[in-house]
Amino acid sequence: QMQLVESGGGLVQPGGSLRLSCAASGFTLTYNAIGWFRQAPGKEREGVSCITHSDGSTTYLDSVKGRVTISRDNAKNTVYLQMNSLEPEDTAVYYCAVRSLLCSPTAADFGIWGQGTQVTVSS
Repeated sequence: QMQLVESGGGLVQPGGSLRLSCAASGFTLTYNAIGWFRQAPGKEREGVSCITHSDGSTTYLDSVKGRVTISRDNAKNTVYLQMNSLEPEDTAVYYCAVRSLLCSPTAADFGIWGQGTQVTVSS
């Protein structure tokens, strides 16, 4: 069974950091693009970052550039999202998703999704 499992979310104060993990099972992330999306209450799901597994090229949402880093560990079949200098506006459920080959900013282009992990930034 092909599955993605996110972890690492939680409650953090403004300015704090979290590292989210996205572990794949039942398939390899090789030759796939892995995206992180987020959805806040009452808002549409938006792409936060994406990494192309073949060459490691990355993309970032403008509002997170300089604060967020996406990376991968091929041996662990896992992708990470390091988030620093977190702001209340980053509060959302964060999802990882997979599509073939190339990154896309469009959620509908991704076929396999995790269950999501809640990130809450609040004092």
